[in-house]
Amino acid sequence: MATDEELPVCADNLPGGERSAGLVRPQCFTFAEPPGEMLLECGERLGPITLAYETYGRLNEARDNAVLILHALSGDAHVAGYHSSEDRKPGWWDTYVGPGKPFDTTKYFVICSNIISGCKGSTGPSSANPATGRPYGLSFPVVTIGDMVRAQVRLMDHLGIARLLSMAGGSMGGFQVLEWIVRYPERVASAIAIGTTARLSAQSIAFNEVGRQAIMADPNWMGGDYYGKAAPTAGLAIARMIGHITYLSDEQMHAKFGRRLQDAERLAYGFKTEFQVESYLKYQGDSFVRRFDANSYLYITKAMDYFDLVAGSGSLVEALALVRAEMLVVSISSDWLFPTYQSKEIVRALKANGVPTTFMEIKSGYGHDAFLLPNESLAGTIAGFLANVHRRVRRAGEGARP
Repeated sequence: MATDEELPVCADNLPGGERSAGLVRPQCFTFAEPPGEMLLECGERLGPITLAYETYGRLNEARDNAVLILHALSGDAHVAGYHSSEDRKPGWWDTYVGPGKPFDTTKYFVICSNIISGCKGSTGPSSANPATGRPYGLSFPVVTIGDMVRAQVRLMDHLGIARLLSMAGGSMGGFQVLEWIVRYPERVASAIAIGTTARLSAQSIAFNEVGRQAIMADPNWMGGDYYGKAAPTAGLAIARMIGHITYLSDEQMHAKFGRRLQDAERLAYGFKTEFQVESYLKYQGDSFVRRFDANSYLYITKAMDYFDLVAGSGSLVEALALVRAEMLVVSISSDWLFPTYQSKEIVRALKANGVPTTFMEIKSGYGHDAFLLPNESLAGTIAGFLANVHRRVRRAGEGARP
């Protein structure tokens, strides 16, 4: 039996100003109760499954204004707004989600869910295994991007949304966007894929593997059975430091840090933290371990490695042959993790199939993570794209009425 909590209530006194999404209450949806567990692509079954999610705005009577936002590796369901009036840090894409923002919550019903295998309320390796009452650890089955998407489909069914107006995701969120439009073409009117690729390159897989090895080499990892004990924080921090380097650009790192020293005027000729860039990366690693689970990092990066839209098809053109969603594909000029040529491959394959596709490259020196930062060009493009799609969907709906 599927269950969830009541819908969120936004406060009148909105933190962050009148354009903020305001206060939002996390929600949970549980499904795949035994004996109806979900069959995963690895061949194992998982259930019950809980998805943590948040919603913003209201679903209209026609149910044609729903937009699903899909998060990246370290993200979660908290895409915008605040969880309490004391919060000082809003959701991870608050710049783009809220009243009058590109994902305008006065017009659209915005949904964001935490993926399965995550550690922010959704079922993952840190969750209790109902068979043992203890955290799954490495007994948690390996999941894929396809499994994540199939779980999201169940959430959309639960919310009564047969067809999404749009969906958007950057990086691994873009993997989920591509999986959706290929596997469920009839359920998506439009989609926005940002800074993403149809399959990881050998270089990207290599970075993920080094991060995983750092975690597994930590003595506290204990084969994934560290819950209730000292966590493998050193290994996870190193994994985050490695990953974070790939999210930046050489230009940004030079401008932000250069070779400047942290606290001294001259070199100490030792192994303590001296350079500002060293201090920054250590801060990123230390911050990450306070909010993320090491095993989730292993599972999510492995799902990214396995993602290959072309697998089982002769080409990317063939893989995208059934797509019916109008597309906006965005790349970032300084992104060397998922460079522009990979986005252009997606665009060419979509256009070869006659899919209406808009492409833009963000001119930014901030690297892969630039889509998370304020950008007037990106904001305007998203807002215009959604508005145009919504007008067409409404006209089509009105024409279909008797």
